[in-house]
Amino acid sequence: MQDCLKHFCWTVIMTASGVAAGQSAERSGLQAEVTREGITVTEAGQSLLHYQLRTKSLDGAWPRANYIHPLYDLDGNVITEDFPEDHGHHRGIFWAWHQVRVGDQKVGDAWVCKDFLWDVQSQGIEYDTGGCLRLIANVEWKSPRICNQSGEMLPIVAERTVISVHPVHNKYRLLDFEISLRALLRNVRIGGSEDVKGYGGFSPRIKLSENQKFVGNNGLVEPQKTAVEAGPWIDISNETGGLAILCHPSNPGFPQSWILRAERSMQNAQYPGAEPVELSTTTQTVLRYRLVIHRSAVDQTNIAELFAEYASEVH
Repeated sequence: MQDCLKHFCWTVIMTASGVAAGQSAERSGLQAEVTREGITVTEAGQSLLHYQLRTKSLDGAWPRANYIHPLYDLDGNVITEDFPEDHGHHRGIFWAWHQVRVGDQKVGDAWVCKDFLWDVQSQGIEYDTGGCLRLIANVEWKSPRICNQSGEMLPIVAERTVISVHPVHNKYRLLDFEISLRALLRNVRIGGSEDVKGYGGFSPRIKLSENQKFVGNNGLVEPQKTAVEAGPWIDISNETGGLAILCHPSNPGFPQSWILRAERSMQNAQYPGAEPVELSTTTQTVLRYRLVIHRSAVDQTNIAELFAEYASEVH
């Protein structure tokens, strides 16, 4: 164990595919620029988001990679938070689990960025015929607690994440996430926090205001300490605009429960909860989410219609 820890360093070794570091790709107004730090997406010169490729930390604390920050609203304002004072491990739009287990051994805590590494093996940029930009990242999960006889960390899970950025609509922008997980070792399980909350999975850490409202498909939702059943989507907004989180019906455990917070925390589409689930070594566990970044003109009916469109998409 001690020898393994000596080999543990937070450095991403990146092999680029599609667009190399220092280059950019553009089509239909959406442009991606790749650097060693990450991939920045813009449209008509306005920043949309940054995907973090290389591991970053705050003076050595909470090292993390493989997440979105900053994310911007339609007017160019940053709406996500990274290294917030109240929860330094929170980071923009992220997907992580407290429990990552191999057999009976807990090998790291990806939620709080402890004994865990996201090793981005490759990245690429694609466009579809509708002008949507797809950012593709192939990532290996590693931990200093799982090493070979030479003290080198062994990959535990292969993650393939596709982030699809849609051209802006006059009232909203769509941002899709498809997160595919396959175990590279036997008896790998992932799970949320080991308490009554059970939080873990897809989690936006967004800036909140005093007058934002939480709305689901059945109306207003009151955040609670524990998970709430609010349906397949949640919209968090005020009079100027907001962010809706949509869960695709193909997700395991659909409709997922929600951990919601009115201040100083993330919003979580809970999966799988406190009880861990096993990842297959042969088939992918796929989690799909859509974010709707919108102005105030988009109301509950509009979000419901957008969810219906999303739910009808076949993958």
